[in-house]
Amino acid sequence: MMKIKQVVVAVLLAVPAFMSQAMVLTSHDITNDKTLQNQQLFNQWGCTGKNVSPQLTWKDVPAGTKSFAVTMYDPNAPTGSGWWHWSVINIPADVHSLAAGAGAVGGKALPKGASMVTNDFGFKGFGGACPPPNAKPHNYEITVYALNTANIKLPENASPALAGYNILAHVIGKAELVAPTNAR
Repeated sequence: MMKIKQVVVAVLLAVPAFMSQAMVLTSHDITNDKTLQNQQLFNQWGCTGKNVSPQLTWKDVPAGTKSFAVTMYDPNAPTGSGWWHWSVINIPADVHSLAAGAGAVGGKALPKGASMVTNDFGFKGFGGACPPPNAKPHNYEITVYALNTANIKLPENASPALAGYNILAHVIGKAELVAPTNAR
């Protein structure tokens, strides 16, 4: 019995050595658990930000990655289903960063082949943070997903929820930054 326990312990200790390293997401504009800056705030609905998507860089990508998707989601929005601020799909596998402003309406600053899905504000682009007045801090989740497919095909008018469903059906790795804010 002691021999079996020793083998089990040895295997469990060795497992991390065989696991791939988790993806890492960083940004010049956002630090994990730090409030979003003015440039990532929305510029409507009583908010006066610049509505510029953050610069993002990711590394330690899993083997087999064929494309990436990036989302910004607010699970604390008072909607019953959260709020999708930004969804980008079909980022080529050899691209490991997005410049600040890549989420501008029209998608001209996105890598070739990438596209945006209509956000919950009703347009294809980055919609910055804009929590309701006097709200508790909202946690804006910015996530990059490594996918096992090169192309997610969606209808032209697809919702962010449909994009999320398709992203999660193909995810093989992910990394996240969370930025709380109640800035108004």
